[in-house]
This record gives sequence, structure tokens and C-alpha cells, in this order.
Amino acid sequence: MEFDFVIVGAGSAGCVLANRLSADGRYRVALLEAGGRDLYPWIHVPVGYFRTMGNPRTDWRYETEPDPGLNGRSLRWPRGKVLGGSSSINGLLYVRGQPQDYDHWRQLGNAGWGWDDVLPLFRRSESYAGGDPDLRGRQGPLSVSDSAVRREVVDRWIEAAVNAGYRRNPDYNGADQEGVGHFQLTMRNGRRCSSAVAYLNPAKHRHNLTVLTNCAARRILFDGRRAVGLEVEHRGTVERITAHREVILCAGALASPQLLMVSGIGDPETLARHGIDVAAALPGVGRNLQDHLQARPVYKTRLSTINTEINSLAKQALIALQYAATRKGPMTMAASLGTAFLKTRPDLETPDIQFHIQPFSADAKGMAEPHPFDAFTASVLQLRPESTGHIALKSADMRDAPAIHPNYLATKTDRDTLVAGIRIARRIARTAPLAEVITEEYAPGARIEDGDFDGLLDWARSTATTIYHPTGTCKMGSDPMAVVDAALKVRGIGGLRVADASIMPTIVSGNTNAPTIMIGEKAADLILDDAELTPLATQTRARAS
Repeated sequence: MEFDFVIVGAGSAGCVLANRLSADGRYRVALLEAGGRDLYPWIHVPVGYFRTMGNPRTDWRYETEPDPGLNGRSLRWPRGKVLGGSSSINGLLYVRGQPQDYDHWRQLGNAGWGWDDVLPLFRRSESYAGGDPDLRGRQGPLSVSDSAVRREVVDRWIEAAVNAGYRRNPDYNGADQEGVGHFQLTMRNGRRCSSAVAYLNPAKHRHNLTVLTNCAARRILFDGRRAVGLEVEHRGTVERITAHREVILCAGALASPQLLMVSGIGDPETLARHGIDVAAALPGVGRNLQDHLQARPVYKTRLSTINTEINSLAKQALIALQYAATRKGPMTMAASLGTAFLKTRPDLETPDIQFHIQPFSADAKGMAEPHPFDAFTASVLQLRPESTGHIALKSADMRDAPAIHPNYLATKTDRDTLVAGIRIARRIARTAPLAEVITEEYAPGARIEDGDFDGLLDWARSTATTIYHPTGTCKMGSDPMAVVDAALKVRGIGGLRVADASIMPTIVSGNTNAPTIMIGEKAADLILDDAELTPLATQTRARAS
């Protein structure tokens, strides 16, 4: 159980690193995944997210603490517990974010993370047939495609948005994000293309790559101020795994900071409360938690929607037969079909809200229990929330899920922006050719008028939910609250990096899977460059001295 590199977490970034670090055969690489193999059939069926989220076989099933910004409600926060991590259970939506997001990271002192730096990594990772070839990749491992599913209600929403004054954008991952259009998906031949499918499957038979499933990290092991391995629980046995070069945490925005803290890296006062010896005093570990909160206006329609198209076993059987025979039909539908990146105020430089348009609706998010009537959802979220929360330990044991405090809607800007987004959703719903097929605004409902800011805000507090984008809890930077530097090295500890969505200093303007895969690509380059410059013998002598 000795390796050059040990990667914790086989998610969106971890699978990338496993592939890239093992590619030339020089380094022994271990990839540890606390969940199981991705054998569950619903993982690979695009619409299977409604069977994998909430399923203990594939989901860690985190829950937040009661949140004051949501009228004291707790939310379920699904996180992938399987090879591929959350890319195996997410909604398949591929969004890079805005170039300005990455330029802002660079302006915060993170050299090498500007848009011009990360664009080649996005291009290297993807295979997409459309868009500008100078901006889009053609031969990467991650298959990205346009949705083959078209629904009239979604197409009408897009047309209505254009008629309401917003421009059409055929490629929001191109030169400019702003506008309305259809989502791009991580899908290949009618099946989900997770990071495990894209990166791990081509590499898993390499002699120098070891993939350990059902292998949960318990704590990081140190030799002085250098990480040298991990204590893990592997299939019921506690074992030690040695990393001669580096330990790389890719366990996500919840588990990566938790593992750092239980290993003694974090705020000293917090660690002391749980009897944990301090290995490095980094008060920012677990702080800076950011997420996208979505309000979900629902409209009844006279058009046919998924709600009534799956309301009998016979209808479901026909849909399943269509998918089995052709890999087409409703079972290839992503979590949303239409999208829009819009500005709530004309003085903004870039869009500050995003829509997810879904040809179904439910009181609880998902398709497991749709409404008994035809309806669609026009979900809207604020792209760059100012509110930040934190992750806290409940104990010194990794098996105890951390306390999650999202702190939603804590600032005036966040509240104003979300209410403005709800009003824009209503404006589009009142515009042709959508208005004539809407029979009723089911939620928030006509009883709350547009001018009633407090009423719309209270409705959002009572019903809004996460769209599953936790980030920022091991943020990259050079300020006192930064956890990793621009090379993703944990400050004050050698041989240890973090490479997942937790390193984002600010959340990206959109869905987070594609940026996390990019972070994996960037981390691989940084690690391999260091390995070339620092022979293993040099590291061994440094530890001995």
C-alpha cells in the first residue's frame, strides 16, 4: 500500500487526476473512493438522477442545519457516493462559467488562474461538436452534446424570453455567456458521461493505477509538517496507505475540509473543542461556504408535460422500451432543458441570474413525485451570492457528517437579486408565445403581487432549495483565511494539496461540474510540473533532515 500519489475522492476532479498522473507510467497512483463502483444501472441512464439522489447506495445524503435565511428550514444536500462522485448523480448540465469569474480569481492573487490560463484546460477536457473551435474542445475525454430532447413548452419559454428583450445565445460556453438557449449536457450516445466514464474507464487497467472502492479516509498522516499518507477504513479494516510524493484531497466542498480538520488542520480553537492536536493553524478551513439557491416558480400549462406522461406504469413502460431500443426519448432528458443567463439591472457588466427550465414540476424537487397536472418549472438563481456559510465538525470522527450552515440570503444584494429573478420569470411567462399556453401561476401564485417584495421574498425563504453547488470551503488565495495557495498546496504543510470545488475563492457563475473537472486538469499540470522539478530522492532527503 505504498504509492507516489494518493488521491482521496473519485469525483469530478479525482478521476481526472487519476488519469493524468498515471498516464506515462512513471508514477504509482492510488485513487480512494469511500463509495462503491458505478455499477448501478440508473447512474448511466441520463434521467436516473431522480433514482440516485437520496439513494444511500449512491448519495451521502447530507442535510444542512436549520437556516435562518430559509425560515428555519433544513435542506437535503446530495453528494455522490460512488465512482464519479457527484458527476455520477448530477443533472448532466455542462456550464463553464464566465471568463470574468476566473479573471477575478487571478485578481485575488491566484496567478495562473485567469481565463486565458484555464481556457486551454476546458478545451483539453471536452469533446463538443459545436461552437467556435478556438474556444471549444473537439477531442477531450469528456463528451459534451446538445440535448436531443425538445419540448414545446421549453421552446416557447425561450421564444418568450427573446420577445421579452433578451437575446438568443447558441453557445453560452463560448465567447459570451449572456442570453437564452438550450443546455449542453455531459452525455455520450444517450448515456451519462461522468468523470469516471470519461477519465477513469480508459485508465483503470493501467498497471500503475490502483482504484480502491469502499475505502474511506479517516485521517491524514504526517511526518513533522509533511503529509506522508492516510489512515483509511477499507472494507471494514483499518489500514495505512503511504504517499511518497503527495496526498491530494478531491473529496469535495464538504468532505475535504472535514478531513483536514479531523487531521489537525484548521482553526485551533475548533480543533481543541474536539480534542484534535493542531498540525497547522488555518482558520479558513470550512469557512467561505457558497452555494446557489434556486427559487422555483411553477406554471400550469395546457401543453403536455412529463408530469402526466409518466403517471401510469404503461406510459413508463413505453418510455423505457423506447430508450432500450433507441437510446432516445424522455429517459435521455437532463435535469433541465432550457437556460438563460440574464442581468437583473442594465448597469451590470455580466449576467447575475441563471434560469433552469424544466418540463415538469413537483413540490419536492425531482421527478419522483410530480404534480398530477401538466406544468413546467422556471427555476431561477443568483449566480454570485455574497452570503457565505461554513462547515463545522460534530466530532473528530469522519463517519459523523459535519454540520452544514449555508447562511442563505444573509445580504441585501442576495435578497434583492433573487426577488428580481422571480419578477423576470413572471415577465417572461406573460409574454407570447408562452403566455397563451399558461393556465395558472401555481407558485408563487397570483395572491402575491409583483410589487409585494416581502411576500415574494418570504415565498422564496419558504420554498427555495439548493441546486447542489457547494464550493469554497478550502479557498485558494494568499489572505489569512486562504487554505491553499495558487498551486493548490495546503499552507504550512508539505506533500498535501486540495483539488476540488472547495478551492474556489468565489463561486463560478453557473453549474460547477465543468469547472471542477477543469480544476482537476489544472492540478494535474501543477503536480506533474513539480514532480519533474523535484526528484523523489530530494524529497526523501528533505524529510530526513
